Amino acid sequence: MTTDLPLKALAITCSLKPSPAPSSSDLLTQQLLDAMAGHGVQTELVRAVDHDIRPGVEADMGDGDAWPALREKLLAADILVLATPTWLGQHSSVAQRVLERLDAELSDTNDDGQPRTYGKVAAAVVVGNEDGAHHISAVLFQALNDVGFTIPAGGVTYWNGEAMQGTDYNDLEKTPESTASTTATLAANTAHLARLLRDAAYPPA
Repeated sequence: MTTDLPLKALAITCSLKPSPAPSSSDLLTQQLLDAMAGHGVQTELVRAVDHDIRPGVEADMGDGDAWPALREKLLAADILVLATPTWLGQHSSVAQRVLERLDAELSDTNDDGQPRTYGKVAAAVVVGNEDGAHHISAVLFQALNDVGFTIPAGGVTYWNGEAMQGTDYNDLEKTPESTASTTATLAANTAHLARLLRDAAYPPA
């Protein structure tokens, strides 16, 4: 059994804003990672737009592509957190590019013919100053599960502001209790499931 070994989580946030611009996606994701740390998870946050992730569906698109280095971090982690803002009711174009690059995992398999993402857990973070979180999380869940990740119960934490106004999550003076509670539950569920899968891998078909 390896239950006492620390888990590792990689969070990829898909804000359209390069660092060091403030990002609501980064803020809520960091809150989730801080909560995971309380469950013995080592965490790292990467803002995707800071890296030259080339378009495509291969593991390495060549010519300075930054995805291979990020992919190595992903494969070394037990947990992937994918975070996105809401634009026009949809996930960001940056998030879509990350999903497309994950498609390559279907062809990189272990000795049992399973993608190397089998046994890894994925969770979602969605922010937006209007509605869209349920639709976006459904899209992310399906895509991540398609390429081998397992989604925990209550697999997303999110915040949506009141319709037709411009307040962002990082403008709030205090985290809403409902979001804080959801984030805490997601952290606990994600760490629990990741430990279970690490100690009892999926069997070959």
